[in-house]
Amino acid sequence: MSTDSPRARALGRELIGAHHWLRSELRRVTRALDEYTANTPIRPLRDLRAHCLAFCQALTDHHTSEDESAFPALAQRFPDLAPVLTELSADHHLVADILTRMTTALADLNAENLATVRGEVAGLSAILESHFQWEERRIAAALDELPSADYTAAELFGRRR
Repeated sequence: MSTDSPRARALGRELIGAHHWLRSELRRVTRALDEYTANTPIRPLRDLRAHCLAFCQALTDHHTSEDESAFPALAQRFPDLAPVLTELSADHHLVADILTRMTTALADLNAENLATVRGEVAGLSAILESHFQWEERRIAAALDELPSADYTAAELFGRRR
């Protein structure tokens, strides 16, 4: 398949679409945490915890797919991107550390540790926005040049539709 086809040019847009979805899910998590109070009934608390954990897993899947599929494919095709890809992978490790702390705090989400969870989410939001913007500026165009017949968006970005 030629890189002139609409499908080939779609991989960069797929990355941006995955980021938009993750951003919106993070905003939903933030809103839900903001609405949580000490008087929140048990059922909504379980729903909040489940939503937060589902988001953490989706983000982990996205970064794992990038590290295992997208970045190696880009590094092979565009060796000059190697330093950028290395830095983006380092960001993934930083994000993974935050997600580990969030997951631990979410295991016993209550009024006492709510500030900790909110702090982790705020830090995650700041890091992710910077990371996503940099990734979109630096590699979306290169993704569009990959032979799309060889890759799926789900494989490269961990987003299942």
